Amino acid sequence: MNTCTCARTTSALALALAAALAGCAAPEQGAFGDTVRAALGSQVIAPQATRNSDPVSGIDGKAARAAADNYENSFKQPPAPASNMGVAGGAR
Repeated sequence: MNTCTCARTTSALALALAAALAGCAAPEQGAFGDTVRAALGSQVIAPQATRNSDPVSGIDGKAARAAADNYENSFKQPPAPASNMGVAGGAR
């Protein structure tokens, strides 16, 4: 290998390395994350709802607690399997 070919190869490798490392550069930090924050903000129905100090109306505490307990207990024991009486199985 002559000196000219070796210099060209080294230059080409250096240029390729510089181009590859340019892709690792950090993005501009000024607007980083704005799109995500905008998407999350657009999913909020009532942004002022946290400032509402009125209690929820429509159901009393005892009924709400009973509904929540029934819901939680429904996961503790699976429902009984459905009966298949009268349903023929297999092909004829």
